[in-house]
Order: sequence, then C-alpha cells, then structure tokens
Amino acid sequence: MSDSAHTRKLAAILAADVTGYSRLMAQDDAGTVRMLEESRTVFHKRIDAHGGRVINMAGDSVLAEFPSALEAERCAMEVQTTLSDKNATVPTEKRMLFRIGVNVGDILQQPNGTIYGDGVNIAARLENLADPGGITISGTGYDQVKSRIEANFDFIVEQAVKNIPEPVRAYRVGMGGVVWKPVSARRPRRILAGISVIVILLAAAALSV
Repeated sequence: MSDSAHTRKLAAILAADVTGYSRLMAQDDAGTVRMLEESRTVFHKRIDAHGGRVINMAGDSVLAEFPSALEAERCAMEVQTTLSDKNATVPTEKRMLFRIGVNVGDILQQPNGTIYGDGVNIAARLENLADPGGITISGTGYDQVKSRIEANFDFIVEQAVKNIPEPVRAYRVGMGGVVWKPVSARRPRRILAGISVIVILLAAAALSV
C-alpha cells in the first residue's frame, strides 16, 4: 500500500461482536439472525446520531469510526443500554450480548473507506476484554472522556495486546443501572435538588421558631 493510496489520521474506533454467536446460531439460527438484524439497526441509528461512520458489519461484528472519543463512547453506552432493555424480556440463554471496545489511535484509510492500523487492532483487542453486554475503553480514550461523561471507569491493568509492542491501558466502563448522559446535562438537576433541600430546611426552621 503506497502513501498515495491511503490517508493517515487520528480517529476513535468502536469494535463490537456478539458473545457466543456460534452457540446462539446452533440453538436457533433463524431467531439469531433476526435478533442480529435488530441489533444492527440499533448500532446504525446510534452511530449516525453521534456522527460516526459504519466501516463494516461482517458476520456478527461491528466496526465504526468516529471524529472523537466522546461520541464513540456515548454511542457505545447508548447501544448497550438500548440492547439491555430489549433483552429484558428475552430468556437468558437466548440473549444476544455484544462486547464493545473503544480506542483512539492512528489509522490508515483507503479511498474506498476501509481502515487499518494499530488504532483498529487495539479496539478489536479491547472488545475481547469486555464483559458480555459491556464496554472496555483504552487509556487514550479514557483520558479524553473521563471528565465529560458520568460513568464508572474501572482500571483493569496494562494489557499486553497481541501484535502491539507497548502494553495498553484498559478501563472497564460501568453499566450497572447508570443512565448515560453527559456530565453537563446532569449538573442542573443536582443544583435544583440542592436548592430544594435548602428551601425545605429553611421552611422547617421558620416553623420551629
């Protein structure tokens, strides 16, 4: 691949796949394909909503590119929340659970839109570290979103990633009961709640006089 055949740039990459896809297909191939198509629709909608671009949805995988780590992470959170809601009425053994990895790194883009590079490879490795229905984000991504999204970020450890020379910092994103919203969107509620408490305390004090 010559330099003139590709563009080098920094991008946020989301990589996802289904946990136990072969098992699900063996149990109910028609039902699994239907759930996969429904899940792909969710990915498409959320990726578009966050300014991303679908690169590939081959098999049970999803690969998408975003202009920022913040949009990639918001997309990942919203996808997992939506899919979790859909799975609530599905028997445990039939649930389609995606693992998602998010990374920010250098990529090579061909004229046809295909992307390569360590940025993509690390996102794919991080996906393998994610829990079923969960998200793992790289240290480079975490550094950009940690103060801008209200979520639980648990440092795993520096992971030795196949074919990557340096260890990669990896963080597990907490999904338990969290309503995914930007920090800035949630602060006014806290302020209003604080004001309400003060008003109640002042009223109680006045009545006791």
